[in-house]
Amino acid sequence: MAKAEDTRKRVCVLFSGRGTNMASLIMASMAPDYPAIITHAFTNVPGAGGLEIADFHNIASAVVDHKAFDSREAHEAALLEKIEEAKPDIICLAGYMRVLTESFVRRFRGKVLNIHPSLLPAFKGVDTHHRALLAGVRIHGATVHFVDETLDGGPIIAQAAVSVDPADTDDSLAERVLETEHLLYPHALALVTSGKVRLSGSRIVVSDGAATGQPALFSPPVGSTQRVL
Repeated sequence: MAKAEDTRKRVCVLFSGRGTNMASLIMASMAPDYPAIITHAFTNVPGAGGLEIADFHNIASAVVDHKAFDSREAHEAALLEKIEEAKPDIICLAGYMRVLTESFVRRFRGKVLNIHPSLLPAFKGVDTHHRALLAGVRIHGATVHFVDETLDGGPIIAQAAVSVDPADTDDSLAERVLETEHLLYPHALALVTSGKVRLSGSRIVVSDGAATGQPALFSPPVGSTQRVL
């Protein structure tokens, strides 16, 4: 009889920094009924904090330093070799601070997820919290989406919202959004790897069970009955 773990979707995580979102995915995957398992973790930054997290959890990891290559394409080709060896069903970008080429996205269309610290399509790119405060928004948050060829684009899988306090600074708002990300990303990955959410062309298809019992837009904590919008 096959082990339950054998049926779970294999996930490769790409990261550039502390790896806190990767850690949230790893912790979620420890539940016996979670539909995914984190098998590999790759970074473009030597000494990135996430390497210690991967090592602690006995997850295979490697560094593919982009500075060691003459071009984005050469670096991506080396990364691609690692990914192909890992044979993932899903690739999760978790603070991976590199823009993927169009050829990479086309190769893995429907298999690459990203988490972004804003309620897309608002505030694409960097400095999202600072820009949100400057804009005077009252609701901010995080988004998990399928990756397409555009910057922070692609069909949205799930979002979580946080209120913006008048006393917020860039750092205080960032901290609350990050806490929400740690809940949202495992939730979104579970939706995809369980088949409750799938990509059809350029649109998201949600199963009835996910639509009625697992909201994709809500006010944290994840699983709360209080929804936003």
